[in-house]
Amino acid sequence: MTQTIEAFHAEWTKFRTLPSSLWLMLAATVPTVALSAGMLLAASYQPTGYEDVTKLSLTGIYLGQAVIAVFAVLVVSNEYSTGMIRITLTAMPRRLMVLAAKATILVGIVVVDGVITVGGSLVTARLILPGRGFTAAHGYPLVSLAHGATLRAAGGSILYLALIALISLGVASAVRDSAAAIGAVLGLLYLFPVLAQVVTDPAWHRHLEQLGPMTAGVAILATTGLRALPISPWAGLGVLGAWAGAALVLGALLLHRRDA
Repeated sequence: MTQTIEAFHAEWTKFRTLPSSLWLMLAATVPTVALSAGMLLAASYQPTGYEDVTKLSLTGIYLGQAVIAVFAVLVVSNEYSTGMIRITLTAMPRRLMVLAAKATILVGIVVVDGVITVGGSLVTARLILPGRGFTAAHGYPLVSLAHGATLRAAGGSILYLALIALISLGVASAVRDSAAAIGAVLGLLYLFPVLAQVVTDPAWHRHLEQLGPMTAGVAILATTGLRALPISPWAGLGVLGAWAGAALVLGALLLHRRDA
């Protein structure tokens, strides 16, 4: 028990003292909210069709996830680049405990940042949408967490970012090198959407969207037209969770077997 507490305390100290931590978290929040605001300002009410304003409000998640991925990779790769990982593993020989502590602290920080980011995006939506014609008179009540689908999308967005962080942590533990790990994570996220656009067969197009960590995971943002989605919101988040689990298992195995 003492070793567990020491491992968590050590990882928290590293996070807290890492110079880039605060800036990367700000880089995740500010551009995410700004992109969401830009998309909201570009939208306008149209009598035909129905806009999913909650999903539109959370568009910035597509940008924020990249910053979260970089941050999560640096949590591991910075230690390898500086050689500090040897000190860490000497002080705490239970390598899986070290990885578990990193994952727990990382998820905690990303969840807090996600709450701020998603909350800021939804508040921005409440301020902007009425001026763009999305009013109760047109069938668009104010964006509110009192609406069950909006609450699910907001909470799911936070979980989405946390799972992206875990994928990145697992990949970084396996690859070690910052540039290679960041490239691998971003490639994994964006490969499936690109392939889905290239494939012309409707069935394979749908399967690729169901299997891709990003294309499946972002289904959680939708609050309308759920039957038209390639995968249901919670099932999509489950696919992303499976990718995160696989990445962590791979990272844990290689961390356990290889020399520091």
